[in-house]
Amino acid sequence: GNMSFSCLEPPLVPVTFLSATSYLALPGTSGKEEVSISFQFRTWNKEGLLLSTKLHQTSGGLLLYLSDGNFKMSLYKPGKALSDITAGTGLNNGQWHSVSFSAKRNRISVIVDNDVNLSAHASIPLQIYSGDTFYFGGCPNSGNNTECKSSFSGFQGCMRLFSIDNKPVDMIAVQQNFLGNFSDLQIDLCGIIDRCLPNFCEHGGECSQSWNNFYCNCINTGYKGATCHYSIYEQSCEAYKHRGNTSGFYNIDSDGSGPLGPFLVYCNMTDTTWTIIQHNNTNLTRVKSANRENPHTVFFKYSAGLDQLQAAINHAEHCEQELAYHCKKSRLLDKQNGMPLTWWIGRTNETQTYWGGSLPTIQKCACGLEGSCIDSQHYCNCDADRDEWSNDTGYLSYKDHLPVTEMVITDTDRPNSEAAYKLGPLLCRGDRAFWNSASFNTETSYLHFPTFHGELSADMSFFFKTTASSGVFLENLGIQDFIRIELYSPSEVSFSFDVGNGPSEIIMQTPTSLNDNQWHYVKAERNIKEASLQVDQLPQKSQAAPSDGHIRLQLNSQLFVGGTASRQKGFLGCIRSLHLNGVALDLEERAKITPGVEPGCPGHCSSYGNLCHNGGKCREKYTGFSCDCTFSAYAGPFCKKGKHISAYFGTGTSVTYNFQEYYTLAKNSSSHASSFYADMTLSREAITFTFRTTRTPSLLLYVSSFYKEYLSVILPKNGDLQIRYKLDSHQDPDVFNINLKSLADGQLQHVKINRKEEILFVEVNQNERMKFILSSGTEFNAIKSLTLGKILESSDVDEETTKANSQGFIGCLSSVQFNHIAPLKAALHHSSSAPIIVKGRLTESNCGTLTGADSTSSETTHSFADHSGPIDEGEPLANAIRSDSAIIGGVIAVVIFILLCITAIAIRIYKKKSTYSKNEPKGSENEDGTESTLKNELHVQNTANENQKEYFF
Repeated sequence: GNMSFSCLEPPLVPVTFLSATSYLALPGTSGKEEVSISFQFRTWNKEGLLLSTKLHQTSGGLLLYLSDGNFKMSLYKPGKALSDITAGTGLNNGQWHSVSFSAKRNRISVIVDNDVNLSAHASIPLQIYSGDTFYFGGCPNSGNNTECKSSFSGFQGCMRLFSIDNKPVDMIAVQQNFLGNFSDLQIDLCGIIDRCLPNFCEHGGECSQSWNNFYCNCINTGYKGATCHYSIYEQSCEAYKHRGNTSGFYNIDSDGSGPLGPFLVYCNMTDTTWTIIQHNNTNLTRVKSANRENPHTVFFKYSAGLDQLQAAINHAEHCEQELAYHCKKSRLLDKQNGMPLTWWIGRTNETQTYWGGSLPTIQKCACGLEGSCIDSQHYCNCDADRDEWSNDTGYLSYKDHLPVTEMVITDTDRPNSEAAYKLGPLLCRGDRAFWNSASFNTETSYLHFPTFHGELSADMSFFFKTTASSGVFLENLGIQDFIRIELYSPSEVSFSFDVGNGPSEIIMQTPTSLNDNQWHYVKAERNIKEASLQVDQLPQKSQAAPSDGHIRLQLNSQLFVGGTASRQKGFLGCIRSLHLNGVALDLEERAKITPGVEPGCPGHCSSYGNLCHNGGKCREKYTGFSCDCTFSAYAGPFCKKGKHISAYFGTGTSVTYNFQEYYTLAKNSSSHASSFYADMTLSREAITFTFRTTRTPSLLLYVSSFYKEYLSVILPKNGDLQIRYKLDSHQDPDVFNINLKSLADGQLQHVKINRKEEILFVEVNQNERMKFILSSGTEFNAIKSLTLGKILESSDVDEETTKANSQGFIGCLSSVQFNHIAPLKAALHHSSSAPIIVKGRLTESNCGTLTGADSTSSETTHSFADHSGPIDEGEPLANAIRSDSAIIGGVIAVVIFILLCITAIAIRIYKKKSTYSKNEPKGSENEDGTESTLKNELHVQNTANENQKEYFF
């Protein structure tokens, strides 16, 4: 009969919906009881209308659409949804997906991708009859169209294999206008574009896309920006420090926006900033029975990869790593044949035979360089091959060989031969790039460097300071492309560029002038999606990239820094820490050989001095600055870290801090004091201190004035705290009594006093803060000195203060701070340089200051017994508590009896322990105690435990 030996597939005629206004209208059979529609689609958009049709003989309709990538069906009447069905998720992935919809009587069914698991069924309170037109992808724009209504955006993507009432639709007939109608379609072509192939998201950013664009999800990558290009972390600990951060763990990204990822380090923010990178084996490790045939090999794994470590080391000014090798009949070198018996390997994967404190290539230890080895015939202590413990220990500091990654030991298999090693963390200090700078002295001078070519992204960051009103920072030219960053006006920075589609420009205005000779920060970036510009900490300004520009930069000239190729509009001032795509440019080396440009820029304190807090003074350094906390009550890199300075005061002890030298005033009448000391007039004070005593009356603190005004803080006879303010020499002092309990009970007492003009707040031992009002004045004029202990100079004070001063203060004072001044710190640590006078016996001591929040300190709490020896004229402190002597004597007797009993028990236990030890098999060594046993043998003491003592009872 009529047959052929082939099976013809139906032709695949895809349709592309180009815009949100595209639609395809296909006819249906109106009034049918059964509705059946199927088609396939693919899209990148999360939202879009797939199908809309008006049902027969009702005012309702049927909608099929995408919502957040999910397929949904909605059957509605005006103002009321009769049924909603969801089937399938993630359908905006750019792949083909099939949809089958059917309705018969009051039963509807939806199947996605021919998967029964993605099907949905529902019963509805309505008989469905098919309409006469099906609108795919959108609705016509005509306002009077009642057949197609939708609040959803139009579909952008492709569709194919349309079937209505189980009959395939001939799309060629549609194309030839024989069937249906359409608008803004491409028929017989799927024009969808995969904008994530290739993936322009950097550093592992996840790419997603819509019809017109792609997007990068940078969450958990450590990077930010439109293409996840720019690191969210600083490049070094030095950079964190100069943002005001204190010591702690930080992620650093040594190459910035380069390919290397961030890693965790510990930043020790001292005067010199140290980066500490740990590895997996920092214990002292014992080695036996190793020889050439069976060597002991250990590998050290760090918290970062070798490429990351190399970048961090290259950034640093100096790096070092301590390597300790302890030996007993275990040599480092076989002197007979010159072959190494123990060696280490660094990141270059080369064998190294020099040791800590020595230099590369000379196969010696530190003692060999110094001529101090225990055997002068050898260059290492261990090579003496003695039957006793010795060591070769020191710091490896040749940066190209660090860090140590492997160590091999082969000489511990002879009788009584043994070795032990310990490798410290990698330590690096400073950041060469952060302070690398150049000073541009003429408008025609510039530096030039190789620059971007073929890069997807370009980011530039630097600091500058100037007094000029304009000038070009950076310029890079190509045949068509260019990039330029310039100071456009005193309060405007411009970032202009051309990537083959005409020049574009971003101008950022700042609320203050930038030519104030302070350091300012600029960051500019251009990538395939956008260009951005940021100045200081102001919000970043961005501009979308034109769609028809070059994907990769085509810049084939040198990068001009501080000027232009035409030698016009040059920059006058300083540029520092210049980075291109995370790579630091060495401005100083280029400046050394360039006329009109000088290496280095002075004046860091003008910009960073505000980081020095609490009276700390900013000191200039060639590479940056430091905070001098000598005269501050605080310590740390920014004088923000509280430090407990405590001292014991004996009878007659006096500590006086002079706010001003008064010898000039002594030659003048006191009526001229204000002309000399106007800057020493206070309207507020913040005073804190801690004390411990059993004596009353006592003078705790006294502040004097050239105007006979004063402040005294005393303990009267009853032990209350009393504050006496005299801010008017013609009035009696304001007296404020804090009646909590007797504070002369030998316990630690914490006092805070804050005055702001006439309002005074007092807090004792963290009790509720008390408020008082002064009546004698609001200004403390021409303050002269602060005294702790006994007032030795003549003073015009009230009777109660005079009584308290009769014996001054006997006891302990700690953490004394008057505004930003720390008199005890000055007296004990800086007496030669500070304006401080100490009379009598002043002894630094903890004085029982550590309680509560201070318990983490390494100091130890002592009782008064610590100072029960002679104090001025041989008077023992015990006299101060003579009334309790009987009780104390009884307590001491009981304690001595208990100690004797414990000693007897300890001796008996020790004898039993010794007997047990003799009977214990020698082979049952406790492995957990191996390191501590070895440390005892070597007399190695961990610095963290230097002050700890252990007793066995």
